[in-house]
Amino acid sequence: MQQQPNNPLHGKTLEMILNELVAHFGWKELGTRIRINCFNDDPSIKSSLKFLRKTDWARKKVEELYLEIV
Repeated sequence: MQQQPNNPLHGKTLEMILNELVAHFGWKELGTRIRINCFNDDPSIKSSLKFLRKTDWARKKVEELYLEIV
């Protein structure tokens, strides 16, 4: 695997990022900060990952929010 010392997301999976955000904010606050249904309507890691893997704009918002808290 290629080293990316300037990339703070290097080595982080989407699942790891999402778990850290849920632990930090909780689903309710996360749904307020990023307004997508998978965070507001019966949220779960599994359903959120499925949506985020298919939706680039939503994944980008999740990654940007994660970078704010690290």
